[in-house]
Amino acid sequence: MKITSLRTYLVAPRWCFLRVDTDEGITGWGEPVVEGRAHTVAAAVEELADHLVGQDPLRIEDHWQVLTKGGFYRGGPVLSSAVAGIDQALWDITGKALGVPVWQLLGGNVRDRARVYSWIGGDRPDDVAQQAAARKAEGFTAIKMNASPQLELIDTPRAVHGIVERVASVRSEVGDTFDIAVDFHGRLTLPMARRVLPLLEPYLPLFVEEPVVPEMSAHIGEVVRSTSIPIATGERLYSRWDFKSVLQQGIAVAQPDLSHAGGISEVRRIAAMAEAHDVSLAPHCPLGPIALAACLQVGFATPNLLIQEQSLGIHYNTGSDLLDYLVDPSVFRYEDGHVSLLTAPGLGIDIDEKAVEHAAETGHRWRNPIWRRADGSLAEW
Repeated sequence: MKITSLRTYLVAPRWCFLRVDTDEGITGWGEPVVEGRAHTVAAAVEELADHLVGQDPLRIEDHWQVLTKGGFYRGGPVLSSAVAGIDQALWDITGKALGVPVWQLLGGNVRDRARVYSWIGGDRPDDVAQQAAARKAEGFTAIKMNASPQLELIDTPRAVHGIVERVASVRSEVGDTFDIAVDFHGRLTLPMARRVLPLLEPYLPLFVEEPVVPEMSAHIGEVVRSTSIPIATGERLYSRWDFKSVLQQGIAVAQPDLSHAGGISEVRRIAAMAEAHDVSLAPHCPLGPIALAACLQVGFATPNLLIQEQSLGIHYNTGSDLLDYLVDPSVFRYEDGHVSLLTAPGLGIDIDEKAVEHAAETGHRWRNPIWRRADGSLAEW
């Protein structure tokens, strides 16, 4: 079997899908994207296609090595995301060719279902408690929320109390049999993290995600030591080498993104590294159905999976949503806060090709907001 073509599709709300065709009629799908840089990643996929066309798609590891290391210049979100989408598609082809789901190729399933969480707002809305209650009524057992708008380098007591009050209101609404994860998007400086996180401890968050920007990864241990709350990070780390330092410093939850961190092949290795440090896996995935399917394939075969992010109803999904590009959306049916084992070959989903082609006719140019502080300087979004 040989690869005959690679084609990318920019589809709403902010995703990039990849179709890899073969001369035996087996098609694989991947999701290579950096949110806000989708066109750039699509161009990187086109460049990498020069190596892949005419090659055997089943040589996944060799392709991964060549694509990540054979061009001399290595790393970074654009290259690793392009490789991630290609890697997903090659695993999809391999599973379909052998008639088994990807988790079977990874050693078989260690669980029959995977726990998932839902998103609510929290940047500015004051109705987070009601949003959390609605997710609980839908059957979810956990949510993730932002807890702050833009912040000053060292912000006021009022800003700090506002963060605490948002989390407290959610905990009061959902009770103590429901989990709350708090995502800061790197908005806290180290001094602010040391001030804010101990005040959140009474509300027992499942974890606090990315309290500081990834450039501060060398200092994440200071945050870990400042609080009893489990610290999670990793959506902006792109390889096992990026994760080495933060694992050694005591984070509790590793969050590689399967559309950014080299795909199924690399995240499987990151998960094993995390397990050796007694760290759980919670793959980052505010993306589309292909990325989610890839995450679940890894999660079903990974002993240290904690929980899986998914984007159904997330506030970024304007104009389209998680299930819109699937022939059978029921594969992602959530029951009691879990999704059942995907059993179809490959990634376990059937992409609606006509819907993808139609959406790609319009495409998108999604960009994240630019936030500024009171003095006009750039703030972390």
